[in-house]
Amino acid sequence: MSIAYFALAFALMLAMMLVGLPIAVSMALVGIVGGIAAYGTPFMDSIAPVVWGVQNENLLTSVPLFVLLGELLLRSGIADRMYVALSAWLGRLPGGLLHTNIGSCALFAATSGSSVATAATIGTVALPSLRARGYPMRASLGTLAAGGTLGILIPPSVNMIVYGSLTNNSIGKLFIAGIVPGLLLTGCFMLYIALSNLMSGHAIREPVVPMAERLRSLRFLVAPLVVFGIVMGSLYFGIATATESAALGVIAALFFVWQAGKLTWEVMRTCFISTARVSGMILLIISAAFILNLTISLTGVADAMTKWVTTLGLSGTTMILALIVFYLILGMFMDVLSMQVATIPITYPIVTALGIDPIWYGIFIVLMCELGLITPPVGMNLFVVHGIRPDKGGIGDAIWGALPYAVIMILFTLLLMAVPQLATWLPAHM
Repeated sequence: MSIAYFALAFALMLAMMLVGLPIAVSMALVGIVGGIAAYGTPFMDSIAPVVWGVQNENLLTSVPLFVLLGELLLRSGIADRMYVALSAWLGRLPGGLLHTNIGSCALFAATSGSSVATAATIGTVALPSLRARGYPMRASLGTLAAGGTLGILIPPSVNMIVYGSLTNNSIGKLFIAGIVPGLLLTGCFMLYIALSNLMSGHAIREPVVPMAERLRSLRFLVAPLVVFGIVMGSLYFGIATATESAALGVIAALFFVWQAGKLTWEVMRTCFISTARVSGMILLIISAAFILNLTISLTGVADAMTKWVTTLGLSGTTMILALIVFYLILGMFMDVLSMQVATIPITYPIVTALGIDPIWYGIFIVLMCELGLITPPVGMNLFVVHGIRPDKGGIGDAIWGALPYAVIMILFTLLLMAVPQLATWLPAHM
């Protein structure tokens, strides 16, 4: 199969996704048709072992475990109490509760692993309070949509697990690599809020909370910090694998759910059903991606494209800059998981051939996916925060409110290119 035929197949696959065909069906269909066109019906015999191998991969057991972890902490009411605690500490900064939005999203992201869940959970807690206190709706929605994107950068992250499974890289190293960039991007968001408020001439600040009350509120932050410490600590020190650390996190989460008095059959049933739905969708897409990968590897398309790109004489920096533009455009029309599974099998061999660190590239991919979450017309976080706003206004507020944060993400990606050690130093010392 030539590169031209593959480009046509890739375009058809994107077209099927855009018209509403399920992601897994689109990818599997292209993979199967392409394989049969190249090798005939005997190609079908090679699909079953691939799907069987994917579903029996121990690493992917961590996907439902991390999804369940987020569900348990969501249903235990941790987000409400966490928002109250952070508002007591961050409310006096220029921008007031807008800082609390970012801080709560970052902390909840450290237990959730999902950007959509982070934006929806914190948004549901924060928006009524923001509206009651007179915060501009555009700024409020923008901070929640942008803060929600931290859910796939700050570990644990389901999207990092997908990247690791598709490229055969260490999930533990990817998780550790996301810590510093995640914290720095959180700081960049908060710095922008403070500066924009100070420059406006009427910075919003919350009333001073007595120190005794602020200290008492710290107990509400114990649960997410303990769960994060158990998951990431066991990974960093080599005590557990990604799957084992997810199981430890679930056990800790069950304790906090019990402590909150929410360990009931109804809550557990809701958590299990939601986990099964999300995990089933993710694992089905991964299986379809591996079928497509099989066709790509057997037909030699990835090798051909890698050789073609290397003959152009492009440097790694030039290639990454081109990919920023590529993913920026792609993110306007595709959801995050589609972007990952459709493009990583092609771009990964090319960038590694150009000498780019695979762990660093994983963080880059996650950043590009974050960008796609807040770029219209298919920015998922924009629709999420718009759907839960209490005044039922137009989606334009969410789009314009998130725009400055999209620019910050692009600038932060350039910083990561200039200083790659921000993502590679910590995992190198595991």
